[in-house]
Amino acid sequence: MKVFRDLFWYFQLRKKHYLFGVLLLIVSGIITLFPPYVVGVIVDGIETGTLTQGGLVKWIVWVLLAGVFIYIFDFVWQLMIFGSAFQLGKILRNRLYEHFTKMSPSFYQKRRIGDLMAHSTNDVRAVEETAGAGILTLVDSLTMGSLVIATMAAFLSWKLTLIALIPMPIMAWATSRYGSMLHKRFDKAQAAFSKLNDKVQENVSGTRVIKAFGEEQAEKDSFRDQSKDVVNKNIAVAKIDSLFDPTISLIVGISFLLAIAFGARYVVNGSLTIGELTTFTIYLGRLIWPLLAFGWLFNIVERGRASYNRINTLLSIKPDVVNEPNAQNAKPSGNLSYEIESFAYPEAPAPALQNIHISLEKGKTLGVVGKTGSGKTTLLKLLLREFDCQNGDILIGGKSIYSYTFDALRSAVGYVPQDHFLFSATVGENIAFGKPEAIMEEIQEAARLACIHEDILDFEDGYETVVGERGVTLSGGQKQRISIARALLMDPEILILDDSLSAVDAETEEIILNHLRETRTNKTTMIAAHRLSAVEHSDLIIVLEEGSIVERGTHETLMNGDDWYASMYRSQQLEVLVSQGGDSG
Repeated sequence: MKVFRDLFWYFQLRKKHYLFGVLLLIVSGIITLFPPYVVGVIVDGIETGTLTQGGLVKWIVWVLLAGVFIYIFDFVWQLMIFGSAFQLGKILRNRLYEHFTKMSPSFYQKRRIGDLMAHSTNDVRAVEETAGAGILTLVDSLTMGSLVIATMAAFLSWKLTLIALIPMPIMAWATSRYGSMLHKRFDKAQAAFSKLNDKVQENVSGTRVIKAFGEEQAEKDSFRDQSKDVVNKNIAVAKIDSLFDPTISLIVGISFLLAIAFGARYVVNGSLTIGELTTFTIYLGRLIWPLLAFGWLFNIVERGRASYNRINTLLSIKPDVVNEPNAQNAKPSGNLSYEIESFAYPEAPAPALQNIHISLEKGKTLGVVGKTGSGKTTLLKLLLREFDCQNGDILIGGKSIYSYTFDALRSAVGYVPQDHFLFSATVGENIAFGKPEAIMEEIQEAARLACIHEDILDFEDGYETVVGERGVTLSGGQKQRISIARALLMDPEILILDDSLSAVDAETEEIILNHLRETRTNKTTMIAAHRLSAVEHSDLIIVLEEGSIVERGTHETLMNGDDWYASMYRSQQLEVLVSQGGDSG
């Protein structure tokens, strides 16, 4: 019953609902003992010939009234107990969601999305059931069972009651044993379901890649194997689960046999009347539900304990990046400075950045270029505090970014990542994601600046067109430009374009960059790119190689040299000329 102790914080939070619900459950249980008593009285009245028509009507009315009260009380206690259980599910889901939003990328690198989804659905549902059906079975099995046994012993025959309860210790041992086995198997079944969830999520997200490589059959076979594993592990759970009812039914059957055998002897020798024996057997029948509930309780509790442990293990993981004490909530503004001696990702053998020293005046544009894996994205993401730099600092307006809260810092930065993410919403809602209160004129202006307005008007429903999950219905260039429009709508102090023009043609790229220069006066812009034409108008360009700055300057000064930047720029210009059918000479 450890899970009930673990959930005591919630039972205290909803103690009025649970206490009222439990009280009505007990009262309802007491009232259910009345009809068997009436049956015994009527049987004895018939046997002795003392039952009159008026007496029979009176007892029928009393039984009907008891039924009405049971109906009302059952409705209310279910509302109190199960309603509270649903509230617990909401709290746990909110905690998990809030926890997920606080975690850094390293958390998601170590865990699969499908597994996190399983925690938020199946595990929460199992804990929910513990706080609802678990409380019901606990209270009902203990109170109803105790009331029935006490009534049989006090008002009928304590000797016959003891005889009927002789097999019960065997049932208690068996259900405890089953519960321990169930906990281990259910934990494995939940883990298998998480893996299956991962598989479905990956295959749905990567369906185009799977089809492109003709791996549909291989993935079907893999899914079939994982699905079979889930079934096998759940069957293992069901095998233990299926032992509860037969075991309890067998024990109760033995109790019935003992009660009837010895009860008949007591009727013969005059210790019991036929009516009392009838009432006793009905009460013994009423004892079946508490015993079944007791066995079911072990099932629910072990499932809930396994799931609650999984949820708590996840919630106990501390975020790598947190707000500093006394962090300011004011939006940062001013000159941007990088003073990083070195930065390495957690558990990485070598630093990703080292000796990074950059000063950029407010309103200027920084271009960041270099080979794949040179550290461009890392440099930009450090500004967003996706990771903290332990050996160095980044300053905005002369103040460390670590002196600002996450909300303040990220409200000043508009970030367009390499892997553009669009939500399953309308085009307009995707653009307005960072500024939900934006009016349509503002959304359309941002779309014009990103050169996507005309494309949107060609869509079937214009700005009301619903895009598929992650924008699967759009081309790469369209997704990039919608992402750029989303960032521009925020009009951020610092705009970051992380290789965000790679899927647009050179002419569109030039138009977008011109729009940025015209509209972002006195606002800082950072552009990381592989295509050097995207940064040639930047006020400062840095070239990264293996995490270090190997070149810096304007486009003109870098072209005067004969290093990587000048060589790559000429090479790319030649490729453009050749692709357009020009004369390389």
